[in-house]
Amino acid sequence: MSPRLLRHVFNLWPPFLFSGIHVTRLEADWRGAEVELRLRPWNRNYVGTHFGGSLFAMTDPFWMILVMRSLGPDYLVWDRAAEIEFVKPGRGTVRCRFQLEEALLADLREAAAGGGRVLRWLDCPVLDAEGELVARVRKQLYVRLKPRARP
Repeated sequence: MSPRLLRHVFNLWPPFLFSGIHVTRLEADWRGAEVELRLRPWNRNYVGTHFGGSLFAMTDPFWMILVMRSLGPDYLVWDRAAEIEFVKPGRGTVRCRFQLEEALLADLREAAAGGGRVLRWLDCPVLDAEGELVARVRKQLYVRLKPRARP
């Protein structure tokens, strides 16, 4: 599936659509993505700010997908763990940007070359319209070279 088509699929996917999550960019080379969460009457929490589950959901699949597609079919890539720290109430539209650097991919390839598992934490700050931090999200990825792809 192309990044363009996947972006449209995400934007129509009920868990994102009904949560107010919108994928605004998914780069053609799978090296970056941008996601926003719009505050709507149906996705506010009791005190009128962003529901914490939606803040987490907006970040959920992107590191795994970007790394998986960038490394290619010879690698297994899974989410292994996640953390979220709520820093301030989210109001209005909040955004998260994912940018995958070649240095990280090279490090993952080198670390996985022997066939063992590689665990890496990747961060994604969730920012409000003023650029202030709303939440810190960390995802731990599991990466391993598939057995048939080992030298």
